[in-house]
Order: sequence, then structure tokens, then C-alpha cells
Amino acid sequence: MSWYLVHFDLPVAMGGQLWLCVGLLALFLQAGSCLNRCRMGYSLCKDGLECIPYNHVCDGEEDCKDGSDEQNCEAGCSSDQFQCAHGKKCIDKDQVCDGVPQCQDRSDEQQCQKHPEDCAHHCDEKSHCLPANFICDGEKDCLDGTDEANCEDQKEAGTITGPTAAPSGQSRPLRCGLGSQMCKDKSDCVHYNHVCDGEPDCRDGSDEEDCVSECGTDQFQCAHGRKCIERSKVCDGVPQCQDRSDELACAKRMEGCAHLCDENSRCVPSSFLCDGEQDCSDGSDEATCADLQCSSTEFKCLSGQCVLASMRCDGHPDCRDRSDEDGCTKPPVCTTKHRCPHSKECLVQEWLCDGDQDCKDGSDEKDCPVTPVSCGAFQWSCKSNTQCIPTVWRCDKIKDCDDGSDETECGMGTCLPHEFQCGSQECLDPVLVCNDVTDCADGSDEGGSCHMACTAADRCTQGCHSTPQGPRCHCTAGYRLLEDGQTCSDVDECDNQAQSVCSHLCINAPGSYQCECHPGFIIEADEYQCKITGEPFLLASVQTELYMYGLRTGSLDVLSSSAKKAILSVDYDWQDQKVFWVGVDTETIRWSSMDQKTTGILTKGVRADSVAVDWLARNLYWIDGVNSQIVAISLAKASVKSLDQSIILDEELDQPRSLTLLPQKGLMFWTEIGNLVKIERAGMDGSERKAIVNSSLGWPGGITVDVLSERVFWTDERLKAIGSSTLDGDNVKIFQLKETTNPFSVAVFNDLLYWSDAKRRVVQAVNKLSGKNRQVILKRPAQPFAIKIIHPIMQMDTESPCKKMACSHMCVLAPRRQAVCKCPSGMSLAEDGLVCSSLPKSTFLLLLSPPAVTKIYFQAQQATELKGLPDHLAMTIPGVSDAKIMDYSTHDNTLVLTDANTTSVKSFKLRDLALVAEGQILKLLDDQITAMALDWVTLNVYWSSNKQPRLQVTSKTGAYTAILIKDGIAGVGSIALHPKSGKVCFTNLNLKDAGSKAAVECAYMDGGERRVVWKDAVQPASLVFSSTGDMIYWANTGMGKISLVKTDGSGYKELEAGDGLTAVALGDMPIWMTVGDMTRLWYREDQQQKLWFEVSTRVLGLKAYSESTQSGSNQCAANNGNCQHLCLATPTGRMCKCAHDFNAKDTNCSPDQSCSAGGRKCLDQTCLPAEKFCDGHADCADHSDENCAGAKQQSETKVSTSNQSTPPPHTPSSKRNLSKAVEVLEAKCSQNRCSGNGHCVKIDGVTTCKCFGDYSGASCQDTAAKGIQGPIIYGAAGLCGIVIIAVIAVVLKNAASRGGRPDETVETSMSELQKKVETTTGTQNTQATSKKQEEPVSSVD
Repeated sequence: MSWYLVHFDLPVAMGGQLWLCVGLLALFLQAGSCLNRCRMGYSLCKDGLECIPYNHVCDGEEDCKDGSDEQNCEAGCSSDQFQCAHGKKCIDKDQVCDGVPQCQDRSDEQQCQKHPEDCAHHCDEKSHCLPANFICDGEKDCLDGTDEANCEDQKEAGTITGPTAAPSGQSRPLRCGLGSQMCKDKSDCVHYNHVCDGEPDCRDGSDEEDCVSECGTDQFQCAHGRKCIERSKVCDGVPQCQDRSDELACAKRMEGCAHLCDENSRCVPSSFLCDGEQDCSDGSDEATCADLQCSSTEFKCLSGQCVLASMRCDGHPDCRDRSDEDGCTKPPVCTTKHRCPHSKECLVQEWLCDGDQDCKDGSDEKDCPVTPVSCGAFQWSCKSNTQCIPTVWRCDKIKDCDDGSDETECGMGTCLPHEFQCGSQECLDPVLVCNDVTDCADGSDEGGSCHMACTAADRCTQGCHSTPQGPRCHCTAGYRLLEDGQTCSDVDECDNQAQSVCSHLCINAPGSYQCECHPGFIIEADEYQCKITGEPFLLASVQTELYMYGLRTGSLDVLSSSAKKAILSVDYDWQDQKVFWVGVDTETIRWSSMDQKTTGILTKGVRADSVAVDWLARNLYWIDGVNSQIVAISLAKASVKSLDQSIILDEELDQPRSLTLLPQKGLMFWTEIGNLVKIERAGMDGSERKAIVNSSLGWPGGITVDVLSERVFWTDERLKAIGSSTLDGDNVKIFQLKETTNPFSVAVFNDLLYWSDAKRRVVQAVNKLSGKNRQVILKRPAQPFAIKIIHPIMQMDTESPCKKMACSHMCVLAPRRQAVCKCPSGMSLAEDGLVCSSLPKSTFLLLLSPPAVTKIYFQAQQATELKGLPDHLAMTIPGVSDAKIMDYSTHDNTLVLTDANTTSVKSFKLRDLALVAEGQILKLLDDQITAMALDWVTLNVYWSSNKQPRLQVTSKTGAYTAILIKDGIAGVGSIALHPKSGKVCFTNLNLKDAGSKAAVECAYMDGGERRVVWKDAVQPASLVFSSTGDMIYWANTGMGKISLVKTDGSGYKELEAGDGLTAVALGDMPIWMTVGDMTRLWYREDQQQKLWFEVSTRVLGLKAYSESTQSGSNQCAANNGNCQHLCLATPTGRMCKCAHDFNAKDTNCSPDQSCSAGGRKCLDQTCLPAEKFCDGHADCADHSDENCAGAKQQSETKVSTSNQSTPPPHTPSSKRNLSKAVEVLEAKCSQNRCSGNGHCVKIDGVTTCKCFGDYSGASCQDTAAKGIQGPIIYGAAGLCGIVIIAVIAVVLKNAASRGGRPDETVETSMSELQKKVETTTGTQNTQATSKKQEEPVSSVD
């Protein structure tokens, strides 16, 4: 027996069929394309196409396609033969009970006893023993081949004669095996599938008795015999009928079979019927669609499609056949400027000559100008210079240029491995070579050595053919010739999915491959594409409306929406049947039900730019672009408070634009459009963050993830393209199409890539792999923005890792199917990782890391060596772009910051876990503040600057400034205060010479009793008092050591801190910061130095606060110590001090009259005319005339008052008179009358408010337009000619939060946008005047 029919003792169901299949496969592989010779043990069918084993000849079943194996068979068996129970097969009696089934029903091996005496030949190291009739039978049965060795010298061995009869008087009871039944005469067993099959298998014929002549309606009758089987078993992959008729023509049947077509060779589910797509080759699935009925609120198109009745005769075709616009009695009322001249459909300007026919008469695409085009970086210009195609389309064997130039000059093409390549580049099947017919353009397939025939010496494994180069081995399709020129090897067509051999999954097979679909999809008739069961819907925000558009039927539903302005981001939750959305100019996240009935609010008081639903862990994520955070909130409740939100990520987020989630892998992806444009990825818990794409980007906007291909897709408005990459950022592809001029949002489903274009007011789709086969999905006069694809398979309910967690507040997913608990801001996660609790009133740190201040609590038994920030609260600093120095009062939650960009000191309140701007305390001109500290009792600010290198103090309102120490100071680098003891310390150093030594000096807070406490400090920084006020600490940054000394100059000590030391703080213990490759925070406990955490974020300042650091009080605490201007604490009490241009008398102050009339004093005591102060130009030698205490310089005031009533003009003389009449009033007036946002002044005897920088109104109660937050920024963006919301967000935020000069590209884009805003505004005004109703092209209203 040959290798493909080796006899093991396998059950019939496995062994016989398995080895039969293996044998046939091996025979086919060996025979190749020339099945004209059969191997030993095989018989050739009459048609010459197949070889079948001899034991299949005359076995009662046709194995040859022409049935020749069952022809000329004897009707009965001879006396020396045994007839199998099933069929007509006869075998020699010596093969009965030989241990090897010859009959397919194994009847020759039933009722046999074992005959160990039959063992005639041991082989394979005595692991097998064969009977004598296996010896020298021409088939190798032993692995070592000894049963066929030396056969010419052996005589024929004896044979087994069959089962031995039982001795007389003994009975041998018959027992039938599983799956068989006993005949009535108990002489035999037959398989159940042979019962009532039309052929008697029992000798008494009892297996064909009492059989039903006809099958029931729920049964299938086999083609041969009378056997009936259940219909559910038809085409189930297991033959129940012996003739296999129940498994014929089943290759294209589908699950959920509802409609048979294509001569019953294919069956499609009900969702495929009348869906507008032809799934049956005979078209019968779309044939009777006109009989379908539409609802009472719908209009029935001639094609059978149903659309909303309100869309009938609305000037825009919604039926695919445009029949909803036929037969209209009067032209539609268009809200647009244009309409088709004959068919009267409504048009917008962008639809003219856009390549799509919108008018029934085609007039919108007539007489379109043909002009040379300028192609993008990822495009190739056709030779006509009138068309650009994506670079990836060049030389892809498909002509995409109208002139076909993209497929010329492509160099040597690549043929399939089994093909012959002509010298002229064509590819031919080998049978066309040397056939005396010229098929190659250059004739290279004929002539030469074609006359030379193949010989046995060629030793080809599959075949040989003549070529002009002589005989060559060739391989059949699906194989390739190896380097030896003789051996054929299988081609793995699935190895390179870039070729897109299958739409979903590719399964390689020898010489071929098979396409399969992901679960939930069904293979199409082409056996390449996959189709989802059930209709997918396009969810699109179209201006203020939410559309659900059927992607097969074309049905259109409009969800309830309370939006007043454009909806810019949407996502949906299939489980709760809700669509979540955010719009322009709102601080709420809202939802609309998919049944079109209800709407609601999920949460209020949040700024959301992009929302994303985590349907697996039941959370909603969003981007807070104003605070540069990614935030999440639980969907467990119908509505939640904003305080319940958890900050997922807030470190080094500059301008996150759009967010998408992949819950199956616990990953999130977002686009970043700040200073460094990139695509980033992190776990949905904020862990394992990395930038995956940071090149080939312009301005990435919308983003989505394709679960099937595991690729990330994004829109890019600057490149006018759509990009994609793997989840790791590899294999980046850029589709820069003619139609992707303004891509806004992107979605992927199955094979299609969808995107919205708000300018052209269209949603389009292309093949996601090639970017080809474009189709228009939705085209309406209003602007589409956000899009998603709705289908339950997109949110299949898999097992959530969060179900195993018992989180007290919120569970979020993490990479690798993990889950972690998260706490709302202001709460801390316990050591068990499950329970959130309120943060203890213990030591906390403030880290200054622009554009945010981060609050971190330092708890007992603190975790060490953390990678990333511990539990923290990050607070974005509004209106500050370049914060340098900070201080904080725990008594009234006041934070004071210096802004180097505006050379000012600003005040903020910590409210509801966020910073709220209070006002500007001090503003300098052409100067920089070098040191600043806050008196936490009076909120006076101590400071020094480059141009004013003195120790001076300014009141909390900014109205009064006094010099405390001015002599002998080279520069002040750091200031520390201890109000309880009335002490101040500062560093006196040469700011221009970093290597020089500096002194640490201390004094009373009124400037008295000044003394040097240490004179050999090396680059001292970050001065801080001990809680008792008797010791001062600082960071000796030049030495990497922390120094401390008593305020009387004694007891100097040093603590080792390490290289890169930049700052030190004191809570209940020293905490310090080093900066190297990472920023690291350290603390000292039990005389040991411990690393707390490290981050890559740039940290500029470090402060620590505890119950002891700001405890106690002094005499200035009550009523400002009864001082009119400044109350300054001393160790013995307090001292009242007046502003520099006032004279003190006890606790009161009066204006200094030492300057001439109309003059005022600089801080250096020189006099200048009053009009020189706060005029935007530094006139005092120390620039102190521009210390404007929160008031704007004159040039700024002119700008800020341009929108207010114009004041009467002033002559120079009246201006001087006005200056003389200005008198600064008491601080109490400023607080009460001016809402704390300005200070009181008297103008001609009338008390009025002079407001701080961003405030206006009679009581400074209004915030100027400069303070408008993120959503309004997006609202302004919509007025641009292009809806580049990302551009507006970046530029405005850079201007508002940094104030720094953006890069040149951003600046150029902004100037262009400003021109468009002006143009659009002018257009709106013109339209309002003419009462035309067409909306601006890209207005986001």
C-alpha cells in the first residue's frame, strides 16, 4: 500500500474518508496537469481526467465524474468472493477479516475474531506485524519497506480464508456498534444512513421496510433512493445522503438563508433583499422591490426606495433615481443662490464643476474650465497637467489619468510566478508560448528554441514547456519555480495583504488561497468581498441636525436635537441607543435617542471639543482643548455632575484636537495640532503613551480606528489629504485625492473610508485600501461635520475587564485587556487600587509646568520611583502663556503668577478645582520680574526686576508700590517671606554672571534690620523658610546641594541633593527637584534620600504647603492693620507704609507735593510729567513709570475702548488737567465699587472705575472678548471661508494661553483666515441688506 493509503486502525468515519481525501490530493499533486497515467493501485476514469483507487471501482458509488467506475460491473459475486453489504463491490474472501476494511461500510471486518496467529511479518522495529497477504503485494505497508523487499525470491504466502465458524453448539451474539442498527434476522448490522436509502443492505431486506415513500415539507429527499433528512442538515458540511446530494451546490450558501438565487447555488439573508445592492448574479434579490410599502411619513421612489415625505420636491434629489424631484407642480424654494436652469434643483456654488452631476440636465458640469493644476506633495501630475492622482496610484496597472500617462514608463513589470513575461512586458499563460501564434507585441513568445521538446532529463516536479529560450520547467498557477529551476513551491498569496487578495481574511492553501470573513460578515458571490448582515447607517451632524442615513436603502431619519449652533463631534452608544454630541458655544455634553423621540444632558459645566464612547467599560471620554486634558466620566447614570469626571491625561498636551477609542485593546488615539503636530496613542487609562506618527503631517483633524484592518485613519486639512497607519504608526499611507480638499471628520466601515467635507457640503467614500471607487454618500445644502458609522457589530459586547473590578467610582480600560480604577479630581486612590477617598489635609505640592499648575498631595508611605505623576490635579492657567514664578495662599486659595510674556503679575482663585482669573496686580514694560513672593496674610506681593533691582512691595490691588531695600543690591533672584515672624529673605547676586558667588540676606518685612546670613552661596535659588521662621533653606544649584542656615547667620549646614538641582521646598520634610534627561522629585525621610517620581514634563517651579507652613497671623491680618496703603509685618508688630509718591502720617497717606505741578515721582524719586506715566513708553530711568498696577498702557486703552462710546477729544492742556484731577482712592472702593477687578479713580470729582486688563463695564463686571473660551473659539472658526476649526483653536489658544509668537506657518494661516473672516462678514452684511437667504459657505452657526 502506498503512503497515501497506509492502514491504521482508525474508525470508519475518520480513517476511510480522511485517507481517501489524502490519497486523492496526493495523486492530483503528483499528476500535475497531465493525468494520463495512474500510479499502482489506481484506475483511470474513461474521461482521462481522474484516477481513483481500485477499491472504489464497482463499489456502488460513482467516484469518476463520468460514472465510468461503476460501469461493466458484475451483478453478483463469485463463490470465492465476498459482497459488501452496501453497493455492488466484491472482494476476495481472503481479504475478509484481515484487519483492513476493503468495503466502505466495513462489513468485511465485522463479526471477526482476532487471529494473532495470522501475524506473518514483523517490521518497523517490531512495532507492526502484517499478515502474509500484505507481503510483496506491490504496496509498501511497513515504514521500513521490508514487506516489499526481496520479493523476487519469495514464494506466494498463504492467505486468510475468512472468519472461522463457531464451533457446533456455540452461539456468538451479534452486537451493533454506535450509529448502526441490527437487521431483523440478526445476521448483520447496517449504518443508519443506509436505512431507507433505496438499496437493501440487510440480507432479509429489512433495512428498506416501513420506509416513508415521500418526504415531509420540512425534509429533504436525497437524489438517490428514498432517504429523507431534515432540511437543517442540508448544506451543513456533513453529507447525510450517500450520493451527497444534500451537500451539492452549497458553496455559496449563507447563514440566515432567506432567498435562493442563481439556480439555487446561492442563498442570501433577508437584510440583503431590496437593499440597493445586487448580491445575486441573476438580480432576483432586487427584482421585486417595487412591491415594498413605505410608511405614512415616507415617499416611495420609483425604484422602491423610501425617503422622508418632507424631502419630496425640496430641490434636492434624495431618491437614487431622482424621482422625488419629478412631477413637482412648482419649482422648489431654494435657500441657495443657484439652481439648475431646466430641472430647477437647488445648488450651492461649490457644486458647480465639482465632477458630480447634481442637475438632472447635467448643466452644472457643462463648460467647466480646464486649467493646469498644481499637485501636492503626495500626488503625481498626469502628463496633461490637468489632473493629479495620488502617488500610490502610479504604475498600479490601472489607468487613473484620463490620458493614461500614469501607466507609462513604469519599467519592468512583474508577472505572476507561473506566467511567461514577454520582452514587451506582457504576461502570458505558458500554453500560449511556442504555439505558433504570436501573442507578445514583440513576438518574443515564438521562434528561437521553440522546436526543442521537453525530455525526462529536465526533471521538472510539475511540468515542462517549450520556450524560445529552450525547454523550461513551469509551475501551475499558485506555485513558483525555485532557484534550482526544477522544483515548484507554493505561493503564499496571503503573505502580502498590500495586494488586497481578500477583503477580510486570507487563508493560504497549496497552490491557492481562500477568502474568509470576520464574524458577523458574509462572503459575497465574488468570494472576495464580505458584507455585513443588517444595514449600517451613517450618523452625520449636518449643521444643527443629526442624520441617520441608511447606507443600503438610502433611508434618512433626523434625530431630535436641541442644538442652536453647529454640532462638531458625535459618537453613539448602541446599548443605550443614544447619540452623544457637543456643539459650538456650549459647556454641556448632550444626547439624543436613536428612536428620534427624546434628548437630554449628560453633564454640564465641561468644555468638550471631541467626544468618544467607551461602550465596553461604559464611559464617555472627551478632549478639553481649553485646559489641554483628556477627561472621562461614567455612563452608569443618566446624568452626572462635572465634578465626577476623572482626568485621564493632562501632561504635555498642547492642542489635542480629535479623539477616538479602541476599547477591544484598551487604547485611545488623538491628533495633536499644537507646536508639535503628531498622532499620539496611549492606554485608555493614560498609560504607555507614545507618538506614533510625527511626519507626513500638516494639520491632522478628525481621527478614527478601523478594527478590521487595525489601522488608524485621520484627516489632514493642510495637506488636503487623508492619512493612515498601523496602530504602531508604521506603513503610513497618504491619500491626497482631488476630492479631499477640505476633509473634516473620518469614519471607516468594512471596505469603505468615509469623510465629510463641510465646504463642499458632501460626505464621500472610497475604498480604504486603494483610495479608489469614489462615491457620494450624502450631499445636501447644509454643512456636514462629524460622522460615524452605526452598526451593532461595531460595539459587540465582549467581556469587559472592568466586570472583575470593584471600583468605588470609575473603572477604565488599559492595554492588554487590563482595567484600573480612577478617581475624580480631588480624590485619591487607596492602596487597594479600588476605593477613592477625599484627599487628606496634608502637605501638598504645586508644580509650575506651563501651561498648567499641578497640585499633588504628599501622603505618608508614599509610593516611590513612579514613572509619571502621582494622583494629581492639573489646572490650566487662563490667559498666561509664559509663567515663570508662582506663590500661593492657602488661606483664601489665591495663586499669584508672573507672566514673562506680558511682564506682569497676575492673580487667580482656585474654585471648583480650576483656576479663575482675578486680575492683574502689576505690569511692567521692557522689563522682566526676577523674583516674587506672596504675603499670605495681606496678599501683598514682594518683587524685583531687571530694570528695578530692588526689593519692593505692591498691594494686592496693584494700587500702591513702595521700595523696601534699594542700596547694595546687584540683583534679586529669589524671595522668601514668613509673615508670622515678620521676616523676609532674598538672594543678592549678579544676575548676569551665573558663576559668581551670591549672598543670602534677611530683613524685617518693612525692609529694616537688614543683614547678610550667608555670603558664599553658589547660584542660590528657591529660598524657603522653615515653619518656625528661624531658618532659611535654598538650593545651591551650582553645587548640587541644599543649604540651610539660621536667620541670625549661625548653624550653616548642607544636604547632598545631586546634579541638576533646581529647586527645594519644605512641607513636613525637604522636597527637591533635579532636572536632567527627566525631571525628578525627591524627598528625605529617615535620613535617606528617596526618588518620588519622574516625568518628562518641563517644570519651572516647585512649592510645598502644609498646615504648619502658613500657620499663625500678625497685626496686619485685621483691617489691613488700620493702614491706608500697605501694612508690613515686623517681629515686634507692624509698620504702615505709603506708596512711593505719597507721604505717611501715622497710618494715613497723602500725595507727595515735592514734584512741580503736573508731575509725579518715579520709584527712583525722580519727577516726570504725569502724562508720561502708563503711556506705553518707559521714561523713568528704572522704567517705573510703566508699573501700571493692572491698568493698560495708553495705546492699549485706545484699543480696548474702541467698542465703547467715544469719549470727547482732549487737547494737550485738557489732558494735563485730567491728569491733575486723577486721584487714587482707597482700596476699599476698588474692592466694592469695582468688583475687585479694577481700582477707583476720581475724574473731575466724579468717582469711577479704572478696570484691569481683561475687564470692562461700569463696575468692571464684564470680561472682555479676549477671554472667550474654547467653544466660542470654534464658533468664530465657522465664519471662516473654510471650516478649519483646528487652525482657529490653535492660533487663538496660542494667543490667549501663551501670548507668544506662533510659528511662521501658523501666522500665515491665521492671516489668511482673517481675510476670509472679513470677506465672510462683509458677505453676511450684504446678504442681510439684500435679504437673501443663502447662508455663508462655511459658517458654523
